[in-house]
Amino acid sequence: MSAPLLSVRGLRVGFPARRTGLASPRQWHAAVDSVDLDVADGQAVGLVGESGCGKSTLARAILALETPAAGRIEWRGKPVRRDDAAVLRGLRREVQVVFQDPVGSLDPRMTVGESVTEALEALAGRQARDAAAARVSATLEEVGLDASLAIRYPHELSGGQCQRVAIARAIVARPKLLICDEAVSALDVSVQAQIVNLLAELRARHGMALLFISHNLAVVRHLCEDILVMYLGRIVERAPREVVFATPRHPYTRALLASVPIPDPTAAAARPREPLRAVTDTGLPPPTGCAFAPRCAAADDFCRGSAPSLVEVGAGEFTACHHWRALGPWASPGTVRSTAS
Repeated sequence: MSAPLLSVRGLRVGFPARRTGLASPRQWHAAVDSVDLDVADGQAVGLVGESGCGKSTLARAILALETPAAGRIEWRGKPVRRDDAAVLRGLRREVQVVFQDPVGSLDPRMTVGESVTEALEALAGRQARDAAAARVSATLEEVGLDASLAIRYPHELSGGQCQRVAIARAIVARPKLLICDEAVSALDVSVQAQIVNLLAELRARHGMALLFISHNLAVVRHLCEDILVMYLGRIVERAPREVVFATPRHPYTRALLASVPIPDPTAAAARPREPLRAVTDTGLPPPTGCAFAPRCAAADDFCRGSAPSLVEVGAGEFTACHHWRALGPWASPGTVRSTAS
Protein backbone atom coordinates (compact mmCIF):
# COMPACT_ATOMS: atom_id res chain seq x y z
CA MET A 1 0.00 0.00 0.00
CA SER A 2 1.33 3.46 -0.92
CA ALA A 3 2.08 6.01 1.79
CA PRO A 4 -0.85 8.31 2.69
CA LEU A 5 -0.94 11.93 1.58
CA LEU A 6 -1.56 13.03 5.16
CA SER A 7 -0.37 11.16 8.24
CA VAL A 8 -1.05 12.27 11.82
CA ARG A 9 0.41 10.34 14.74
CA GLY A 10 -0.07 10.92 18.46
CA LEU A 11 -1.17 14.52 17.93
CA ARG A 12 -1.86 16.55 21.05
CA VAL A 13 -2.94 20.20 21.14
CA GLY A 14 -3.53 21.88 24.48
CA PHE A 15 -5.00 25.16 25.70
CA PRO A 16 -4.90 26.69 29.20
CA ALA A 17 -7.95 25.84 31.30
CA ARG A 18 -9.74 28.29 33.58
CA ARG A 19 -8.00 28.83 36.89
CA THR A 20 -9.89 27.76 40.01
CA GLY A 21 -8.21 30.54 42.02
CA LEU A 22 -5.65 33.33 41.69
CA ALA A 23 -2.90 31.24 43.26
CA SER A 24 -3.90 27.94 41.69
CA PRO A 25 -1.46 26.29 39.27
CA ARG A 26 -2.10 26.59 35.56
CA GLN A 27 -3.86 23.55 34.12
CA TRP A 28 -4.04 22.57 30.49
CA HIS A 29 -6.97 21.18 28.57
CA ALA A 30 -6.14 18.76 25.75
CA ALA A 31 -8.40 19.85 22.90
CA VAL A 32 -6.80 17.14 20.75
CA ASP A 33 -5.40 14.15 22.61
CA SER A 34 -3.26 11.40 21.04
CA VAL A 35 -5.01 11.45 17.65
CA ASP A 36 -3.92 9.25 14.74
CA LEU A 37 -5.28 10.00 11.26
CA ASP A 38 -4.44 8.98 7.69
CA VAL A 39 -5.86 10.36 4.45
CA ALA A 40 -4.85 8.58 1.25
CA ASP A 41 -4.71 10.09 -2.24
CA GLY A 42 -8.27 10.58 -3.47
CA GLN A 43 -9.84 9.27 -0.25
CA ALA A 44 -12.78 10.93 1.52
CA VAL A 45 -12.59 10.78 5.31
CA GLY A 46 -15.33 12.04 7.61
CA LEU A 47 -14.66 13.37 11.11
CA VAL A 48 -17.78 13.59 13.29
CA GLY A 49 -18.57 14.56 16.86
CA GLU A 50 -20.38 17.12 18.97
CA SER A 51 -19.43 20.78 19.00
CA GLY A 52 -16.38 21.37 21.17
CA CYS A 53 -14.89 17.89 20.74
CA GLY A 54 -11.74 19.17 18.99
CA LYS A 55 -12.55 18.67 15.31
CA SER A 56 -11.69 22.22 14.22
CA THR A 57 -8.58 22.33 16.41
CA LEU A 58 -7.36 19.16 14.71
CA ALA A 59 -7.95 20.78 11.30
CA ARG A 60 -6.07 23.92 12.35
CA ALA A 61 -3.14 21.83 13.56
CA ILE A 62 -3.02 19.97 10.22
CA LEU A 63 -2.98 23.33 8.44
CA ALA A 64 -0.14 24.50 10.73
CA LEU A 65 -2.35 27.21 12.23
CA GLU A 66 -1.89 25.69 15.71
CA THR A 67 1.31 24.38 17.26
CA PRO A 68 0.94 20.82 18.60
CA ALA A 69 2.20 20.06 22.08
CA ALA A 70 3.17 16.54 21.00
CA GLY A 71 2.95 14.16 18.07
CA ARG A 72 3.76 14.63 14.41
CA ILE A 73 2.07 15.59 11.16
CA GLU A 74 3.47 14.47 7.81
CA TRP A 75 2.45 15.64 4.35
CA ARG A 76 3.70 13.40 1.55
CA GLY A 77 6.08 11.83 4.03
CA LYS A 78 7.65 15.13 5.15
CA PRO A 79 7.16 16.47 8.69
CA VAL A 80 5.01 19.61 8.90
CA ARG A 81 6.43 22.23 11.24
CA ARG A 82 5.55 25.89 11.56
CA ASP A 83 9.25 26.82 11.44
CA ASP A 84 9.89 24.99 8.13
CA ALA A 85 9.01 27.54 5.45
CA ALA A 86 9.73 25.25 2.49
CA VAL A 87 7.41 22.47 3.71
CA LEU A 88 4.74 25.01 4.63
CA ARG A 89 4.79 26.50 1.12
CA GLY A 90 4.19 23.04 -0.35
CA LEU A 91 1.47 22.36 2.19
CA ARG A 92 -0.32 25.63 1.39
CA ARG A 93 -0.29 24.85 -2.33
CA GLU A 94 -1.69 21.35 -1.95
CA VAL A 95 -3.95 21.55 1.10
CA GLN A 96 -6.83 24.02 1.13
CA VAL A 97 -9.73 24.62 3.51
CA VAL A 98 -13.36 25.69 3.33
CA PHE A 99 -14.62 27.21 6.57
CA GLN A 100 -18.04 27.19 8.21
CA ASP A 101 -19.01 30.86 7.76
CA PRO A 102 -19.38 31.48 4.02
CA VAL A 103 -19.61 35.27 4.32
CA GLY A 104 -17.06 35.79 7.08
CA SER A 105 -14.40 33.78 5.24
CA LEU A 106 -14.36 36.27 2.35
CA ASP A 107 -12.78 39.73 2.41
CA PRO A 108 -15.70 42.20 2.17
CA ARG A 109 -13.45 44.75 0.40
CA MET A 110 -12.58 42.40 -2.46
CA THR A 111 -14.76 41.32 -5.35
CA VAL A 112 -15.36 37.65 -6.03
CA GLY A 113 -12.91 37.73 -8.92
CA GLU A 114 -10.23 39.45 -6.85
CA SER A 115 -10.57 36.88 -4.03
CA VAL A 116 -10.19 33.90 -6.36
CA THR A 117 -7.40 35.57 -8.35
CA GLU A 118 -5.48 36.36 -5.16
CA ALA A 119 -5.62 32.68 -4.15
CA LEU A 120 -4.51 31.55 -7.62
CA GLU A 121 -1.48 33.84 -7.69
CA ALA A 122 -0.53 33.18 -4.06
CA LEU A 123 -0.51 29.42 -4.65
CA ALA A 124 0.46 29.03 -8.31
CA GLY A 125 2.55 32.17 -8.90
CA ARG A 126 1.92 35.32 -10.90
CA GLN A 127 -0.27 34.84 -13.95
CA ALA A 128 -0.83 36.77 -17.16
CA ARG A 129 -3.96 38.88 -16.76
CA ASP A 130 -5.93 37.14 -19.51
CA ALA A 131 -4.88 33.66 -18.35
CA ALA A 132 -5.79 34.43 -14.73
CA ALA A 133 -9.17 35.86 -15.72
CA ALA A 134 -9.94 32.80 -17.85
CA ARG A 135 -8.93 30.45 -15.03
CA VAL A 136 -11.08 32.35 -12.50
CA SER A 137 -14.09 32.40 -14.82
CA ALA A 138 -13.78 28.68 -15.52
CA THR A 139 -13.49 27.90 -11.81
CA LEU A 140 -16.54 30.01 -10.93
CA GLU A 141 -18.56 28.18 -13.58
CA GLU A 142 -17.23 24.87 -12.27
CA VAL A 143 -18.74 25.58 -8.83
CA GLY A 144 -22.08 26.61 -10.34
CA LEU A 145 -21.67 30.40 -10.47
CA ASP A 146 -22.04 32.65 -13.49
CA ALA A 147 -18.72 34.22 -14.45
CA SER A 148 -20.42 37.64 -14.43
CA LEU A 149 -20.53 37.45 -10.62
CA ALA A 150 -16.77 38.06 -10.56
CA ILE A 151 -17.41 41.79 -10.17
CA ARG A 152 -19.75 41.36 -7.19
CA TYR A 153 -18.85 41.76 -3.51
CA PRO A 154 -19.70 39.16 -0.83
CA HIS A 155 -22.53 41.26 0.64
CA GLU A 156 -24.26 41.16 -2.75
CA LEU A 157 -24.43 37.34 -2.74
CA SER A 158 -26.45 34.76 -0.81
CA GLY A 159 -24.85 32.48 1.77
CA GLY A 160 -24.86 29.58 -0.66
CA GLN A 161 -23.24 31.68 -3.38
CA CYS A 162 -20.56 32.88 -0.93
CA GLN A 163 -19.77 29.28 -0.02
CA ARG A 164 -19.42 28.44 -3.71
CA VAL A 165 -16.98 31.34 -4.01
CA ALA A 166 -15.03 29.99 -1.02
CA ILE A 167 -14.89 26.56 -2.70
CA ALA A 168 -13.75 28.16 -5.98
CA ARG A 169 -11.00 30.00 -4.12
CA ALA A 170 -9.94 26.72 -2.48
CA ILE A 171 -9.80 24.63 -5.67
CA VAL A 172 -8.54 27.19 -8.20
CA ALA A 173 -4.93 25.98 -7.75
CA ARG A 174 -5.98 22.30 -7.86
CA PRO A 175 -5.12 21.13 -4.33
CA LYS A 176 -4.55 17.47 -3.49
CA LEU A 177 -6.53 17.66 -0.22
CA LEU A 178 -9.57 19.78 0.60
CA ILE A 179 -10.47 20.19 4.28
CA CYS A 180 -14.10 21.18 4.86
CA ASP A 181 -14.71 22.40 8.41
CA GLU A 182 -18.50 22.38 8.92
CA ALA A 183 -18.75 23.72 5.38
CA VAL A 184 -22.53 23.28 5.08
CA SER A 185 -23.80 23.68 8.64
CA ALA A 186 -24.56 27.42 8.25
CA LEU A 187 -26.64 26.89 5.10
CA ASP A 188 -30.30 26.09 4.49
CA VAL A 189 -31.05 22.40 4.01
CA SER A 190 -31.79 22.74 0.29
CA VAL A 191 -28.55 24.67 -0.23
CA GLN A 192 -26.67 22.10 1.86
CA ALA A 193 -27.71 19.41 -0.60
CA GLN A 194 -26.42 21.46 -3.54
CA ILE A 195 -23.04 22.11 -1.88
CA VAL A 196 -22.64 18.46 -0.82
CA ASN A 197 -23.35 17.28 -4.37
CA LEU A 198 -20.93 19.90 -5.71
CA LEU A 199 -18.15 18.67 -3.41
CA ALA A 200 -18.76 15.09 -4.52
CA GLU A 201 -18.58 16.12 -8.19
CA LEU A 202 -15.40 18.16 -7.71
CA ARG A 203 -13.72 15.33 -5.84
CA ALA A 204 -14.58 12.85 -8.60
CA ARG A 205 -13.49 15.25 -11.36
CA HIS A 206 -10.14 16.29 -9.90
CA GLY A 207 -9.27 13.24 -7.80
CA MET A 208 -8.97 15.35 -4.66
CA ALA A 209 -8.80 13.80 -1.22
CA LEU A 210 -11.36 15.14 1.23
CA LEU A 211 -11.33 15.56 5.00
CA PHE A 212 -14.92 16.47 5.83
CA ILE A 213 -15.56 17.69 9.37
CA SER A 214 -19.17 17.78 10.47
CA HIS A 215 -21.73 16.92 13.12
CA ASN A 216 -24.23 16.04 10.37
CA LEU A 217 -24.16 12.26 10.04
CA ALA A 218 -26.30 12.22 6.91
CA VAL A 219 -23.92 14.48 5.00
CA VAL A 220 -20.88 12.49 6.11
CA ARG A 221 -22.55 9.26 5.05
CA HIS A 222 -23.18 10.69 1.58
CA LEU A 223 -19.66 12.01 1.02
CA CYS A 224 -17.18 9.86 2.92
CA GLU A 225 -15.86 6.31 2.71
CA ASP A 226 -14.18 6.17 6.12
CA ILE A 227 -15.44 7.77 9.31
CA LEU A 228 -13.74 8.78 12.54
CA VAL A 229 -15.81 9.59 15.63
CA MET A 230 -14.28 12.10 18.05
CA TYR A 231 -15.16 12.74 21.68
CA LEU A 232 -13.37 15.25 23.95
CA GLY A 233 -10.27 15.33 21.79
CA ARG A 234 -9.91 11.57 21.28
CA ILE A 235 -10.87 9.28 18.42
CA VAL A 236 -13.26 6.74 19.96
CA GLU A 237 -14.21 4.87 16.79
CA ARG A 238 -12.81 4.51 13.28
CA ALA A 239 -14.28 2.30 10.58
CA PRO A 240 -15.60 2.22 7.01
CA ARG A 241 -18.88 4.05 6.46
CA GLU A 242 -21.01 0.92 6.14
CA VAL A 243 -19.68 -0.49 9.40
CA VAL A 244 -20.20 2.71 11.40
CA PHE A 245 -23.83 3.02 10.34
CA ALA A 246 -24.68 -0.70 10.51
CA THR A 247 -22.69 -2.05 13.46
CA PRO A 248 -21.24 0.78 15.58
CA ARG A 249 -19.14 -0.50 18.49
CA HIS A 250 -18.75 2.53 20.76
CA PRO A 251 -21.66 3.69 22.95
CA TYR A 252 -21.03 7.30 21.93
CA THR A 253 -21.36 6.46 18.23
CA ARG A 254 -24.57 4.58 19.01
CA ALA A 255 -25.95 7.58 20.91
CA LEU A 256 -25.14 9.89 17.98
CA LEU A 257 -26.92 7.63 15.53
CA ALA A 258 -29.90 7.17 17.85
CA SER A 259 -30.29 10.94 18.14
CA VAL A 260 -30.97 11.35 14.41
CA PRO A 261 -34.67 12.25 13.95
CA ILE A 262 -36.96 9.76 12.19
CA PRO A 263 -39.80 11.34 10.15
CA ASP A 264 -42.28 8.56 11.03
CA PRO A 265 -43.61 9.19 14.59
CA THR A 266 -44.56 5.54 15.06
CA ALA A 267 -41.11 4.30 14.09
CA ALA A 268 -39.51 7.01 16.22
CA ALA A 269 -41.48 5.92 19.29
CA ALA A 270 -40.66 2.24 18.74
CA ARG A 271 -36.94 2.57 18.15
CA PRO A 272 -34.54 1.59 20.94
CA ARG A 273 -32.99 4.32 23.00
CA GLU A 274 -29.28 4.70 23.69
CA PRO A 275 -28.98 6.33 27.13
CA LEU A 276 -26.76 9.42 27.07
CA ARG A 277 -26.37 11.27 30.33
CA ALA A 278 -26.00 15.02 30.33
CA VAL A 279 -22.84 16.45 31.84
CA THR A 280 -21.84 19.98 32.77
CA ASP A 281 -18.53 21.18 31.35
CA THR A 282 -16.42 22.55 34.19
CA GLY A 283 -13.69 23.78 31.89
CA LEU A 284 -11.19 21.47 33.64
CA PRO A 285 -9.34 18.55 32.07
CA PRO A 286 -11.41 15.33 31.97
CA PRO A 287 -10.92 12.90 34.88
CA THR A 288 -8.62 9.90 34.76
CA GLY A 289 -10.13 7.02 32.84
CA CYS A 290 -12.55 6.96 29.93
CA ALA A 291 -13.61 10.52 29.06
CA PHE A 292 -17.04 9.24 28.03
CA ALA A 293 -17.65 7.41 31.34
CA PRO A 294 -19.66 10.25 33.00
CA ARG A 295 -22.23 10.02 30.18
CA CYS A 296 -22.16 6.27 29.51
CA ALA A 297 -24.82 3.96 30.98
CA ALA A 298 -22.45 0.98 30.65
CA ALA A 299 -19.54 2.59 32.53
CA ASP A 300 -18.19 0.96 35.70
CA ASP A 301 -15.34 1.62 38.12
CA PHE A 302 -12.83 0.11 35.70
CA CYS A 303 -13.91 2.58 32.99
CA ARG A 304 -13.59 5.49 35.41
CA GLY A 305 -10.09 4.43 36.42
CA SER A 306 -8.53 3.30 33.15
CA ALA A 307 -8.62 5.06 29.78
CA PRO A 308 -9.32 2.64 26.89
CA SER A 309 -6.97 2.51 23.92
CA LEU A 310 -8.13 2.50 20.33
CA VAL A 311 -7.94 -1.19 19.44
CA GLU A 312 -8.76 -3.13 16.29
CA VAL A 313 -12.00 -5.06 16.66
CA GLY A 314 -12.40 -6.15 13.03
CA ALA A 315 -10.98 -5.59 9.57
CA GLY A 316 -10.36 -1.85 9.46
CA GLU A 317 -12.55 -1.31 12.53
CA PHE A 318 -11.21 0.36 15.68
CA THR A 319 -12.91 1.36 18.91
CA ALA A 320 -11.88 2.74 22.30
CA CYS A 321 -14.24 1.00 24.72
CA HIS A 322 -13.50 -1.56 27.44
CA HIS A 323 -16.93 -3.18 27.07
CA TRP A 324 -17.53 -3.18 23.33
CA ARG A 325 -18.00 -6.96 23.31
CA ALA A 326 -20.64 -6.81 26.05
CA LEU A 327 -22.70 -4.06 24.43
CA GLY A 328 -24.50 -6.53 22.19
CA PRO A 329 -25.67 -6.12 18.61
CA TRP A 330 -26.70 -2.69 17.41
CA ALA A 331 -30.43 -2.23 16.96
CA SER A 332 -30.57 0.27 14.11
CA PRO A 333 -32.84 3.24 14.88
CA GLY A 334 -33.69 3.70 11.22
CA THR A 335 -32.08 5.05 8.08
CA VAL A 336 -29.88 8.11 8.37
CA ARG A 337 -30.98 9.88 5.23
CA SER A 338 -28.70 12.14 3.29
CA THR A 339 -29.72 15.70 2.56
CA ALA A 340 -28.23 15.26 -0.91
CA SER A 341 -30.11 13.71 -3.78
